[in-house]
Amino acid sequence: MKLIFSLLFLSLKLFPFFHPAIARGGARTSNTSGFMDHSYVGGWARHLFEENQFQKLDNLAQGYMTNSDLEKAIKSFGQRCANIARIYSIGKSVRGVPLWVMEISDKPGEEEAEPAFKFIGNVHGDEPVGRELLLLLANWLCDNYMKDPLATLIINKVHLHILPSMNPDGFSLRRRGNANNIDLNRDFPDQFFPINDDVDVLQPETKAIMRWLEEIHFTASASLHGGALVANYPWDGTRDKSKNYFGCPDDDTFRFLASVYSRSHYNMSLSEEFKGGITNGASWYPIYGGMQDWNYIYGGCFELTLEISDDKWPTANELPILWHFNKMSMLNLVASLVKTGVHGRIFSSDCGRPLPASVAIKGINYTIKASQTFADYHRLLAPGGRFEVVATMPGYKSKRTHILLGEEAATVDFVLDPEITPTGTLLRSGCDCSCDNKSRLRLVGFLSGPQLELSFILILILILISMFLCFLLKRRTIFTYLKHRQSVGQKRSIVV
Repeated sequence: MKLIFSLLFLSLKLFPFFHPAIARGGARTSNTSGFMDHSYVGGWARHLFEENQFQKLDNLAQGYMTNSDLEKAIKSFGQRCANIARIYSIGKSVRGVPLWVMEISDKPGEEEAEPAFKFIGNVHGDEPVGRELLLLLANWLCDNYMKDPLATLIINKVHLHILPSMNPDGFSLRRRGNANNIDLNRDFPDQFFPINDDVDVLQPETKAIMRWLEEIHFTASASLHGGALVANYPWDGTRDKSKNYFGCPDDDTFRFLASVYSRSHYNMSLSEEFKGGITNGASWYPIYGGMQDWNYIYGGCFELTLEISDDKWPTANELPILWHFNKMSMLNLVASLVKTGVHGRIFSSDCGRPLPASVAIKGINYTIKASQTFADYHRLLAPGGRFEVVATMPGYKSKRTHILLGEEAATVDFVLDPEITPTGTLLRSGCDCSCDNKSRLRLVGFLSGPQLELSFILILILILISMFLCFLLKRRTIFTYLKHRQSVGQKRSIVV
């Protein structure tokens, strides 16, 4: 007993000597009590927690790919699967790590009249499961092309782009934010509040994503997260920051897409917390400046936020199980781009050229645009409804049609007529026929004179020939395209 009292007395004597060493580098308020300031104790505790958390995650990282490993794996995939893959970078992280993307298609790097889908992993540095699963997905598609029907459908009919790590710096630092400690899923312009409106001050990873959507016309996308098991869809916030269900104009479509993922998952749809394994972001976990809402509003891209594992950073030996649980969900989500909705192309009737027109669904306050090159559009819709599809283009008469959308996708091509002014001229025409008025006047001048009567006959013949050639030219594109549709067996094709 005497020994215990002696040790206690000694510890009380020595406490003041240890106090300054503990407080070094921290802020202290002036006090004479001889005890540490409570605000500093909290900071010290947080510092220790961060160190312990880093050590814990660093131990869990054993078996996961490092950033260097990931880059080698991506490049190795690109070489092994060069017939269906292209590797490119959309930018660099704060620390200069390239943000590598794998494009998977039967014609990688070529623009086609097909929908594009993107997967993004590791948005948060301490949620690395997506990095691993997306590499597994890419390799599975490569290994099963022309063997598995689903793999073949995706590669032949979709341009799939996979960014395994949006936040490689955060992964190295074992923390949520990037190297500047910014949460990248709060760094996008917001629809409700004036945050992140100054693009110049956004993080390089954020700006890389924004440039990416300017370059590629994505139809849909998904980002992979961890910490829960649910498919999250817009909106992610509300105008008054309340925690309530707040659906976007395409709420039915998003619920359908989220359910495609959830129902294909091993156990996500069985969730006791989330009915059907899906949730509206605003009713569950409101955020502002998120990537999901920004994609839909500013990028014309339907994005889901997928929480794919209850643990943010599970041990590496769980990765094969997580891949098994999520594989069909990822495949079916990408395939839904061509299996459902309404798709088609838009042409001009006066010359047959593709028109990058707008496509809207009556009753849904959201418009998508056809692509610039091929004027193809891909409007995702929940199956089982009747929809009125409207195509509009400045200078052209709009057209509309009704479709009854079943379980299969519908194909609707539009041929728009130019508006005609009161004077009888076309308001807008994209035709490039070499039969303009100046050429005709020069021809008249050349042929006038003694042979005037013969000149008029020759002019008339030339005009008729040129008109006939222009007619053939403007119909060729449309007829060739429609014939191609029939030859490849496109179902439910409608021309309006």
